[in-house]
Amino acid sequence: MHWQLLKLGIVDYKQTHNLQKQILQDRVDNKCPDTMILLQHNPVITVGRGGDNKNIIVSQAILDSYGIKVYEIERGGDVTYHGTGQLTGYPIIDLRNYKKDVHWYLRQLEEAIIKFLSYYDIIGKRVSGRTGVWVGDEKIAAIGVAVKRWVTYHGFALNINPDLSHFKLINPCGITDKEVTSLVKILGFDVEMAEVEDKIISAFSDIFDVEIIEMKE
Repeated sequence: MHWQLLKLGIVDYKQTHNLQKQILQDRVDNKCPDTMILLQHNPVITVGRGGDNKNIIVSQAILDSYGIKVYEIERGGDVTYHGTGQLTGYPIIDLRNYKKDVHWYLRQLEEAIIKFLSYYDIIGKRVSGRTGVWVGDEKIAAIGVAVKRWVTYHGFALNINPDLSHFKLINPCGITDKEVTSLVKILGFDVEMAEVEDKIISAFSDIFDVEIIEMKE
């Protein structure tokens, strides 16, 4: 099996949300193969269907001063920040070709990110009851998904080198007692996003046992 890969660079959230829904419907209708979208978002806060706006802990005026919009969306989970320097991935895949089990799928996403971190000799881990990936006591990747007729959308946000101060605007994923971290903070040196994309593709290819092929213009 193979997935098609779309690399979008830095894009606004609403544009990509609309694209996700378009590809989702095409996948439901079996008009396209499984797809991975990789991108960075301009700064934005999203609130999942299990979320609470109270976890946005600053005023709208402060958000406006940063140019940060807020979107309430259909993925699972609570409040999440997206921004440049963070690799966001949206796998739009038909779970009927893998396993019709959303919890299994969430664990597979975590496993792919843990494998990615291992390429940098970083030990990623799960925390019981808290979806995502952690390094020590700090969270490096948030995960929130939605499923329509067993086709997935939304996905993961992996902190490579974002402005970590922006996470202070929210209680990330509703968590108040833990901090977030990034790959560059842990490593102590910069990494190119192109390198990160290659390594995350490798990790997903291995975990899902698929070939991921980039679509060219």
